[in-house]
Amino acid sequence: MTTLPALAADPEQHEFVIRNFKTESGAVLPEARIVYGTYGKLNAARDNAVLLPSHYMAQLTGYGWLIKSAAAPELALDPAKRFLVTTELFGNGRSSSPSNTPAPFDGPRFPVMTVRDNVEAVHRLLVEELKIPHLKAVIGFSMGAQQAFQWAVSYPNFMDQIVATAGTAKTYGHGIVRLEGQVAAIEADPVFAAGEYKTPPTQGLQAFGMVWAGWLFSQEWWRKEMWRGTGRGDTLAEVIQNFRTRFIPGADANNLILQMRAWQSNDVGATPAGADHPGFGGDVEAALRSIRVPVLYMPSETDLYFPIGDARYEAGFIPRVQFTPIPSLWGHTAGAASNPADKQFINQTLAKFLAP
Repeated sequence: MTTLPALAADPEQHEFVIRNFKTESGAVLPEARIVYGTYGKLNAARDNAVLLPSHYMAQLTGYGWLIKSAAAPELALDPAKRFLVTTELFGNGRSSSPSNTPAPFDGPRFPVMTVRDNVEAVHRLLVEELKIPHLKAVIGFSMGAQQAFQWAVSYPNFMDQIVATAGTAKTYGHGIVRLEGQVAAIEADPVFAAGEYKTPPTQGLQAFGMVWAGWLFSQEWWRKEMWRGTGRGDTLAEVIQNFRTRFIPGADANNLILQMRAWQSNDVGATPAGADHPGFGGDVEAALRSIRVPVLYMPSETDLYFPIGDARYEAGFIPRVQFTPIPSLWGHTAGAASNPADKQFINQTLAKFLAP
């Protein structure tokens, strides 16, 4: 019998470097670095791997709410049985980013990276470095869900299943406008200096945190003061101040903007022709119809980032979809199990979906 660790330990950390990585924009990075982590062991058949692509500005530990341990035996992903690979998006400050790349791609000169760029880089990581020819599943939250849909469109035979929580296959107009407001909050700080800042644009970053906060949870979450007991503050004034000053501590402004640009441009319909699929010419419905694997689609009922109406629209075109909204007042955060009820709901639903 395999003994689980008391808690889901941090994954083993690794880095994969791609030389002369050509981005979708046409820019070529001399070195594209992807930070990734692993839990568990790859079996001899190399067929027990599950990919967990990261969400906005997240690091390797961002999926601890799904990973089973002795203290949490009810969670869906067992590292004693599955080889779990977590990856970090370009622009998070550890993978290649505006903040850590030398000239001529430093700061605001770093090329915009699309979700497809991230998927392409991780595909190379899996095939070239880890020698994984096929995945059991791709499971993603938010920008991780965007990547899961892109995997199913770009590499339709590379995985058995995908799971998307609180994220859609395309960013629609309302989401683009929301993100543009958050970019504008940073850029309005004179210190930002078109991305050439010498010190952090603190006022812009604080404005960014406040704009973000207004969209993160549902209106009812705020009305019912569900922030109480979350550690965000004892009063509404304290909660607001924490969002203003500590939303993503230490984040670089250009990094934040780069990932928002990737989020804005996300569109599986823009996928060009590949080895085993046609191009879609901007037709998101055709791209969704092309998905061959079973899909567990779990929007949050109260998500303001990725409204449930957008998710329901997309689900209508996916051939083998299980559409299971998360019944929650926790808005976008429900998709990452931000409270015990959502954690239980997601893990139980996911475990049933993944069961042989």
